[in-house]
Formats: sequence, C-alpha cells, structure tokens
Amino acid sequence: MTTSSFAAGAYASMQGIGGGGLLKKPASAGLAGGAATGMPDFSSLLGKALDSTTQAARAADVQTASVAAGRSDIVDVVTAVAESEAAIETLVAVRDRVIAAYEEIMRMPV
Repeated sequence: MTTSSFAAGAYASMQGIGGGGLLKKPASAGLAGGAATGMPDFSSLLGKALDSTTQAARAADVQTASVAAGRSDIVDVVTAVAESEAAIETLVAVRDRVIAAYEEIMRMPV
C-alpha cells in the first residue's frame, strides 16, 4: 500500500512532466505536423494522456481517503484504483512504443 507522501510526490512529478515546458513546442515551429492538417500534434496528445493519468490517480486517492474516513464504499475505491492502473499501464505502453520507435530510427543508416 502506498503512503500519502509517496502519492503526493508521484502527483507532483506527473504535474511537473505534463505542465512544464517539456512538452511545449518551440515558438519557431510554425505550421508543421498536425497543425497543417487540422489534427492535434503528438505533444498535445501526450500532454492530455499525462493529465488523464494524473486525474485518474487523484480520483483513486480521493476514494481511498473517503473509505478510510468511512464516507465511501470499497467498490468505489476498487473501481477508481482499477481505472488508475489501466491509465498508467496504457501510458507505460505508449512510452515503450515511443522508445522502440526512436531506437529503430537511430539504427537506420544515414
């Protein structure tokens, strides 16, 4: 079982990744990529996925605190934790695919 300080640190880390300048495009990027076709670019999709994962984790933490205080049902906690786990597993799978694609590109001859 995780402690509240561990969970708070994880949330802060997720917010630092998603909310910081890490995923923002440089101002000189222009209309390249998805903006020219009217589709969202990869960085905005990744940012939304990070935000969604963070929200699912927070919902699970709130439900856990509610059960500990006796204000909620255990079924709600199990559902929230399962949603959070699915979101994290999806995010990890996407990360693994991005890393694999990068490694494949780096192996290509120039």
